[in-house]
Amino acid sequence: MGKIVSEINSDLKAFIENQKIFFVGTAATEGQVNISPKGMDTFRVLEANKVVWLNLTGSGNETAAHLLKNNRMTILFCAFEGKPMILRLYGKASIFHQRDKEYQNYIDLFPKITGSRQIIEMQVDMVQTSCGYAVPFMDFKEERIQLKSWSEKQGEERLENYRKEKNALSIDGFETKIVDSPNHN
Repeated sequence: MGKIVSEINSDLKAFIENQKIFFVGTAATEGQVNISPKGMDTFRVLEANKVVWLNLTGSGNETAAHLLKNNRMTILFCAFEGKPMILRLYGKASIFHQRDKEYQNYIDLFPKITGSRQIIEMQVDMVQTSCGYAVPFMDFKEERIQLKSWSEKQGEERLENYRKEKNALSIDGFETKIVDSPNHN
C-alpha cells in the first residue's frame, strides 16, 4: 500500500516521466483551494528533492497567487495505465516569471511552447506513494492542441495583454505578480 520517503528515487522519476498529466494543489491562508490539471511536456525532475514545471497561459493564475501568499504545494501523479500507483510530492515552491533570471535559467529544459507564462520550482520535502487501486484505466489518445493553437494565434503582444487582463488577479482578488509594474511588485 502507501509509503512515505524523503526523495524522488530513480523508479519514481521514471514513473513521473511516463505520466501524461499531473495535478497541482495550492491554497492561500484564506480563500479558495485550487487544484489544476497540467499536461504537455512541462515537468522536470532536476534532483531527488527538486522539480520544476512550466506554467502556460490559461484562463486563471491561481497557483501564482497562492504561492505568493503561502508557498506550500502538492503535486499529484496517478497511473491511468499499467501498474496502479498514486504519487504525491509535497514541498515549498517558488514562482518565476519571464522577467526573472531563474525563468531564463530553466526555460531551455522545456520545448518551446507559445504561451509559456511562469516556471515553478519546488523543493520536495516529502514523497508519498499509495496504491491507486481505485484509479480507473484510461488510454492516452493524444495531447489537445487548442491551447497551443490559441496561444500561437494570439502572438506575444496579445498574450501579454491577456495576462494583464485575465491573469493579474486570482478569483479571490490576490495578486499574481504576472505584471511587472509598481502595483504588482
